Amino acid sequence: MNEDKKRTAGRSFLFKLAESVGTQGVSFVVGLVLARLLSPDDYGVLTLLMVFIALSRVFVQNGFNTALVQKLQVDELDLSSTFYLSLGMAGVCYAALWLAAPAIAAGYTQPQLVAQLRTLALVLFPGALNMVQQAVVSRRMAFQKLMVGSITANLISGAAGIGMAVAGLGVWALIGQQMVNQLALCLILLELVDWRPHWMFSWTRVRSIVSFGWKVLASSLLETLYNSLRPLIIGKRFTEEQLGYYSRGKQFPELLMNTVNGSIQSVMLPLFSGEQERRERLKAMMRRTIMVSAYLVFPLMAGLGLVARPLVSLLLTDKWLPCVPFLWICCADFAFYPVHTSNLQAINAVGRSDVLLKLEIVKKAYGLVILAVSVFCFDSVLVIAAGSVVSTLIATFVNASPNKKLLNYSYWEQVKDLLPSLGMTAVMGAAVWAVGLLPLGNLPMLLAQAAVGVGVYAALSLAIKPEAYVAMLDMLAALRKRNALPPQTTQ
Repeated sequence: MNEDKKRTAGRSFLFKLAESVGTQGVSFVVGLVLARLLSPDDYGVLTLLMVFIALSRVFVQNGFNTALVQKLQVDELDLSSTFYLSLGMAGVCYAALWLAAPAIAAGYTQPQLVAQLRTLALVLFPGALNMVQQAVVSRRMAFQKLMVGSITANLISGAAGIGMAVAGLGVWALIGQQMVNQLALCLILLELVDWRPHWMFSWTRVRSIVSFGWKVLASSLLETLYNSLRPLIIGKRFTEEQLGYYSRGKQFPELLMNTVNGSIQSVMLPLFSGEQERRERLKAMMRRTIMVSAYLVFPLMAGLGLVARPLVSLLLTDKWLPCVPFLWICCADFAFYPVHTSNLQAINAVGRSDVLLKLEIVKKAYGLVILAVSVFCFDSVLVIAAGSVVSTLIATFVNASPNKKLLNYSYWEQVKDLLPSLGMTAVMGAAVWAVGLLPLGNLPMLLAQAAVGVGVYAALSLAIKPEAYVAMLDMLAALRKRNALPPQTTQ
């Protein structure tokens, strides 16, 4: 990677990481307050509602955003045409949810779901504008604006949600928080991002966007449908309380994974796309992305799993301790997401959305078999949740298979790039586990395990100096060098 690319990647990553840390940090604090004010049942209901919102968002946002970022040249006609297409899809999806709400409520024997789903579905409309705004931010690598917008929106929506929870509104506090967040982000980005939809539309441009985007959309739909099955089955076969524990157990590792891995991947798609015609350089960038992501995510997931019990007891109170086994499962599940997303982003960058769709079909085929076995052969919500870990491990190889041909990046090369981080994480995990055997209270235990985990991983990094560690220092050094240079005149 040349110096300009390193500086761009480093600067963009830091802004995106700051945005993720700030956003997830605010969400974390707000979530702690709400978890103390609300019940597991309330979270279970919201999880059910969000399944249907997530499915609708696939049609409104997924695919179109990726197509706008991946396309080499985009102008105002592309952006405005895509916005109106997305807005139209939001209207269609809202109408479908409005009509389906009574049947959904009857299926779960919860009449209140009708009004709740019809209200929450309104978030689809600002989402159509947010989709284009975020594509513009990604293309310009202007992640500092997204950082300001996301953190501010989370602060506003968090205050609204806590206020509604204090007022005793129950699950409506969670619904209100979601709605305020999307609306606030939309309005803030209108001010920060100098783009507005214009009164122009071209079916020709829409067809060019859709020709790539529909395959990404179909892949996202398969992924979302598959991921939605577990909460739908848990909510139907078990109780809203169990679904609430599953949702809360997933939230902690998902927050950490999105903060680090999400930051890297948001920056990498536009950078990967810029190198789509230079495959050797794209492979080098992808290797660096996998190594750096794994170097950060592996120890975070392992560490979170090992401190789960004192962490949940201390922050959420003992009423949430049944979520700990779900937290362990989700940590194992999310640990390998850096490998998945790096491989998939590279496939997206070279414009092979057809390959992406084929991969999703294969993964969902065996995933459904695993899910069916866990549902019909075991009467346990934990086994249903654990099936996702098996699917994820298999998907690690499935997602990597096309890049052996597209980028000459084989399975064995990817495994070798992951081994240093896996080995260091195993040593760190053993040390943290040993500390967990000491007879300490929740807070001393949490502090001791965190200190030992960070200390051991840092010492190993300094002693071994794995390539991922060196790559991070390299990017930071390039960024500091850029900031030290005097401003240059633009010709």
